[in-house]
Amino acid sequence: MNELLFADIWKNNRGGQRHKIKGQVQIFLNSAFLFLYCKKIKMILDLKDLKVHERQNYLQYAIAPRPICFASTIGKDGNSNLSPFSFFNLFSTNPPIVIFSPARRVRDNSTKHSFQNVQEVPEVVINIVDYDMVQQTSLASCEYPKGTNEFIKAGFTEEPATIVKPPMVKESKVKMECRVIEIKILGTEGGAGNLVICEVLRMHIDESILDENKRIDQKKLHHVARLGGDWYCKVDETNLFIVQKPNTQLGIGVDALPASIRSSKILSGNNLGQLGNVNEYPLIDPSFDDDFLKQIILYYSINPEDMEKELHAYAKKLLDQGKVTEAWQVLLADA
Repeated sequence: MNELLFADIWKNNRGGQRHKIKGQVQIFLNSAFLFLYCKKIKMILDLKDLKVHERQNYLQYAIAPRPICFASTIGKDGNSNLSPFSFFNLFSTNPPIVIFSPARRVRDNSTKHSFQNVQEVPEVVINIVDYDMVQQTSLASCEYPKGTNEFIKAGFTEEPATIVKPPMVKESKVKMECRVIEIKILGTEGGAGNLVICEVLRMHIDESILDENKRIDQKKLHHVARLGGDWYCKVDETNLFIVQKPNTQLGIGVDALPASIRSSKILSGNNLGQLGNVNEYPLIDPSFDDDFLKQIILYYSINPEDMEKELHAYAKKLLDQGKVTEAWQVLLADA
């Protein structure tokens, strides 16, 4: 281990204890932080030793992106509330169950008006947030006094729901009318979640995001999602990609790949996953015709090591383009 690096780290972690394991790995223990330094530097955190705001920071940056539940609720006094929550997801389709969590505030342990409302009136409309409404959605997250109508504050339009009491957000392209079937309280201190378990009763979908088969076209619905801190991300055609999903047919697996491919310094883990996702080990296709492959064989056949590198590099290029069948044929040329 580099002793200069070790000294610098030790200086920044005064009060810690230093240990050596097998003369190879240096460990620094300092309050909640456990640092392991070996060939690659990594940090190990014991969450029980972190302050709540520190846990929140690490978890929210790591567990992302998170879809946004824009929840419309109503209290027993008839006042509506509108607030976004990124602790949210789909958990079942039969029955159709979604869960969001209006957690207790870390700084003062107070609860949110949305949580209070669903305890009084167990119904909610979950409005899906897209890029066209993200700034207004953020504005609605302000902690206005109870009784304030965030629809008005954020400039959204109330649209009557058809089954439940809370109104829908007209500007949202997907709206779900839900019945709250259970609330599970996870704790009583700041940061504790409150799982609001909802059954989706009815969906309202804007026709502008449907394809010719009346299904949602992922390219047309520009979701936004929360990351850590103030960071968001947007889903659109510039960052969408397709990953083939094995269902009933099993992939051969990375372990079935030849050792030379598994240990390639050129092919990435993603590339190996693509190659291992075929249903059966490919055979050489005599009809496969590729001019660039011919050039590789012509120029590098006298040097097998260099030819393997060139074949792997070309196969990687094809795999990165989603051309798995062609990449296999290139790699089989070295068989």
